[in-house]
Amino acid sequence: MKRYCLALDLIDDEALIAEYEKMHREVWPEIISSIKNAKIDQLEIYRAGNRLFMIMEAGDGFTFEKKAAMDAANETVRQWEELMWKYQQALPTAKPGEKWVLMNRIFSL
Repeated sequence: MKRYCLALDLIDDEALIAEYEKMHREVWPEIISSIKNAKIDQLEIYRAGNRLFMIMEAGDGFTFEKKAAMDAANETVRQWEELMWKYQQALPTAKPGEKWVLMNRIFSL
């Protein structure tokens, strides 16, 4: 099992942030299935202000490339991701079109 940590910003608007959190309390079942089908075993998202932090634990069969290909082939996932852009904004260091940015671990106890 491998752990990945990623970051993303939300648009800094209290109403939009509240909507985003509500959407994540009611995640579409197809989205949950797509996460599990990609060999992601655990996934948590935390928020501080408008900054999001995702902790993801995935099995040996997981790769970001495979997940991206699966998402591209799934109409429901594409609809969800398009909807999420209403709330999200890329980090200043993100590449064009990139949402979640993989973080580098700089310390471990």
